[in-house]
Amino acid sequence: MKQLFLIIGAPGSGKTTDAQEIQKRNPNSVVHYSTGDLLREEVASGSERGKLIGGIIAKGELVPLEIVVQTIIHALQNAPKDIVLIDGYPRSVEQMNALHEKLAEQNSVKLVKVIEVAVSEEVARDRVLGRARGADDNAEVFNNRMRVFLEPLEAIRAFYGKQNLHHTINGERTIEEIVTEMNDYITLQIKG
Repeated sequence: MKQLFLIIGAPGSGKTTDAQEIQKRNPNSVVHYSTGDLLREEVASGSERGKLIGGIIAKGELVPLEIVVQTIIHALQNAPKDIVLIDGYPRSVEQMNALHEKLAEQNSVKLVKVIEVAVSEEVARDRVLGRARGADDNAEVFNNRMRVFLEPLEAIRAFYGKQNLHHTINGERTIEEIVTEMNDYITLQIKG
């Protein structure tokens, strides 16, 4: 059975970098995906779902929730490793509920933990605006992304907390400290 860890956090929390580093430390057992990468890979595969997603993205529209969740489940079931990290999901209560329903319908993937990389809004803002790599790294866009992250956060924490699935890691330290703690925690959950 595949062991799934969801890594969530504010824009600038470092969640993608953390997940990538854990995959590098455990190349034989861990695979890391981001939702955007999964959708792009599906499009590149030329599958029927990929053609549908490509058409939606080409119009600049959001990929419907059902298709996103199907793509995630498909990737999980076909993952080349038994420990799967997905960062940046869920981003809404609807995404959370849809994934929960799909996971409940099957027995090849188990959600082990939802790990939140917690940083203050000030630290997140400094990191995102400090790196300012692209047109979307400006204060207005950051504020919007932060609002989108924060709006469903309490409901997501409560939902996974009730199931003893939510775990918080302090993201305001060095990458080395954060990745070591997260890696040790994941290893403990797998062995536990």
